[in-house]
Amino acid sequence: MELSKRLHAVAGLVTEGASVADIGTDHGYIPIYLIQERIASKVIALDVKKGPLERARMHIIGHGLKGQIETRLSDGLREVAPGEVDTMIAAGMGGGLVIHILKDSPETVKEISSFILQPQSEIDKVRRYLNEHGYRMVEERMVEESGKFYPMMRAVHGKEEAYEEYEYLYGKRLLEKKDPVLGRYLQREQNIRESILEQLQRHKNSATAREREKEVQEEWRKIRQALAHYEAKQEVTDEVPGNHREH
Repeated sequence: MELSKRLHAVAGLVTEGASVADIGTDHGYIPIYLIQERIASKVIALDVKKGPLERARMHIIGHGLKGQIETRLSDGLREVAPGEVDTMIAAGMGGGLVIHILKDSPETVKEISSFILQPQSEIDKVRRYLNEHGYRMVEERMVEESGKFYPMMRAVHGKEEAYEEYEYLYGKRLLEKKDPVLGRYLQREQNIRESILEQLQRHKNSATAREREKEVQEEWRKIRQALAHYEAKQEVTDEVPGNHREH
């Protein structure tokens, strides 16, 4: 099974011998890969919709793995019994849904030791939820594929120190290890904000533009804080582009 760069990175966070519940399995690509590569000892492919689950089932049969991967119609972890798996994968869904799944099945979640998450949105909210509810992020990765950036993480139960706001946005572990993909992402985000600020400077008489400028300046400062952490420099200025005054 040839996985996309994103899915390959997600699968790479699974520890050898794990028993896995893949939530929102879609085509079943990750379960097939994990069994073919002998990474996982057991995989349950789960989806809330019958159509995707049937596609996954047909792909599993097509790869000769019918007896090795079970498919279940399930809303999140609801059809997984406590202790049945030790690893949960939730990849390619919104951050709000990831948080809902973690909240929705507390007894099952309590018995899971490894949470592999790749939210497509609101990743700062996912990181904050984990940090504030007794999870510790032990590994983070980021890949770039077709011009898009995909951060992902592996979390376990356990307390962790509080995060700075920019670490929720960009990932404490990614910053600590100076992930090169994150470096490119931060530079891109900084350039985008600076371009927006230059454009907003031309509309100083607009109240809407002034309000938007404040928002973008705050985003720019957080990106600069992340870059300072990434580059291990203390002397990063908070002077916002476009705020220079002529004397």
